[in-house]
Amino acid sequence: MHYLNRIGDSSSRINFIYLYKQSAFFITHAIVYCINNTVGFYYMEQALIRNFSIIAHIDHGKSTLADRIIERCKAIDPRNHVDQLLDDMDIERERGITIKANVITLNYQSKDGKIYTFNLIDTPGHVDFAYEVSRALAACEGVLLLVDATQGVEAQTIANMYLALENDLAILPVINKIDMPNADIQRTKESIKKSLGLDPDSVLCVSAREGIGIDELLEKIIEIIPAPKGKSSAPLKALIFDSYFDQYVGVVTKVRIFDGQVQEDDEIMLFSTQKQYEVTEVGHFRLKREKRVQLTAGEVGYITAGIKQLTDTRTGDTITSAENPVSQPIIGFKEAKPMVFSGLYPSISDDYDDLKEALYKLKLNDAALHFEPDNSYALGFGFRCGYLGLLHMEIVQERLEREFNLALITTAPTVEYRVITTTGEVLLIDNPVKMPDPSQIERIEEPFVQATIITPSEFIGNIMALVNECRGIHKKMEYIDPTRVELFYEMPLAEIMFNFYDKLKSCTRGYASFDYELIDYRASDIVKVDILVNEESVDALSFMVHADKAYKRGRDIIERLKDVIPRQQFKIPLQAAIGSRIIARENISSLRKNVTAKCYGGDITRKRKLLEKQKEGKKRLKQIGSVEIPQEAFLTILKIE
Repeated sequence: MHYLNRIGDSSSRINFIYLYKQSAFFITHAIVYCINNTVGFYYMEQALIRNFSIIAHIDHGKSTLADRIIERCKAIDPRNHVDQLLDDMDIERERGITIKANVITLNYQSKDGKIYTFNLIDTPGHVDFAYEVSRALAACEGVLLLVDATQGVEAQTIANMYLALENDLAILPVINKIDMPNADIQRTKESIKKSLGLDPDSVLCVSAREGIGIDELLEKIIEIIPAPKGKSSAPLKALIFDSYFDQYVGVVTKVRIFDGQVQEDDEIMLFSTQKQYEVTEVGHFRLKREKRVQLTAGEVGYITAGIKQLTDTRTGDTITSAENPVSQPIIGFKEAKPMVFSGLYPSISDDYDDLKEALYKLKLNDAALHFEPDNSYALGFGFRCGYLGLLHMEIVQERLEREFNLALITTAPTVEYRVITTTGEVLLIDNPVKMPDPSQIERIEEPFVQATIITPSEFIGNIMALVNECRGIHKKMEYIDPTRVELFYEMPLAEIMFNFYDKLKSCTRGYASFDYELIDYRASDIVKVDILVNEESVDALSFMVHADKAYKRGRDIIERLKDVIPRQQFKIPLQAAIGSRIIARENISSLRKNVTAKCYGGDITRKRKLLEKQKEGKKRLKQIGSVEIPQEAFLTILKIE
């Protein structure tokens, strides 16, 4: 039986009362129960459940559409409405983007009088958070594929559709923003047919902002998206598709129940670790967690079991019954492979343990984050972290600073290079410090990606110039319609890390969209550039770069360092070097006291003696002195254009 909603408390003991239609909210085929004076009811049919996600390119209106669906299902008082209801992090609201996939359970009364349960998952649109989308789809039977009527099909639209097809999900195409003056519905339908291969007659047209077509969409969800399968009588089999840490109840796991049922006091087991726990609470996600008596096959909700060890749970794991476990786990989703790596260090060395705990808590909620202990001569103890992209890296650092009150230093981002030594050994290097001596290296291979760019045809020339500058290889070009074209390139991953997306938007006035996926490693002329401050190498500032761009990057970095490193009593040389060869140099002039100020008259040799004495003192000071490098010096590398 499917538990739906708690409707209040009762002092009387009611044992199974049938409900009939009442006022605006009524129940069909439902039974009321009373346990511990709490009144609630169950649906008898699994057929009344719909699990679906909203997927789209960034800024196509996913969160706004989710808001309208929530309003239509009367899950919130209109007087308490705020935009981006499912974006519960401040950083999401400030940036206007979805970072975390979020789920909400809704009750919808259809035109046929039945009450359906919608489990809606809103997903991010940025390519850096594609892993969030794949996890959300694992809990669904169908998706709403949203397309902006003013932009048409874009790169991430295509990528998300393929994700849905891989998961064998029902796809309901939806055109949004039909109320915009520049909306072109017919052209958008044609691009959906040509680029996605979907029937344009099956497309629904809505305006999430104005609420147009929402009622028709909800009815179509019931028709197109199938009900979940699974047997409540079978052994418990639940997939953990996300989790987070609550300081009061421990780890809260977001789960999709495929088979069986789970309720309070049940003994469960995590399949990967074989550890057993007693369930303390189960429920659904409304706008807040809402406790239920049980979760059954087909439902999406949460389970708490007093799990305090953050390493005991992982995304993609299977929860089963301790007494009657399943023999095989659910085939989850691929482990996220980090694309970008950087060092993360606490500004205050005493905060290392706090940073470690914060990273474990954050990983519960962000399975794409990878980290391992690291140490630096300049920065002390910290962690080497792997991210899906620069935006992901930026968001992680900001969440750590906001949610855990940490002051952090991030080193220069880099990709993972494959180094083949003269002995034939293959090394994967994600930290320039670990690069072997050049005499021991036979060749260095860097990761290449398949890049897809969709743009109005008038910007083709600008894009080609930009991609050629980034060592891109043109593969093919296809026209989606007479005005829009899809370009395919193979590019080094390292080249798209630094401001490529911003430059792409700039040279196309914001109309181009971009998506990429890793394809292979290829031999390249890669060199390690060391940054020397006062003739000492600062390991945290070292970076890997193609030889053709080494001088420019090195020059840019030391010029910026010159502006942020404070002057000392002695001259500080700043150098960029490849091995023993200096490729760029700047000097920070010393602070100088006017030692001749009190000399009145006399021979010039007197002043010279004082100046020579000062010079000798500065020389001795340089030998024993050290240069304190401020945090801004490490941040400057992230800003190199």
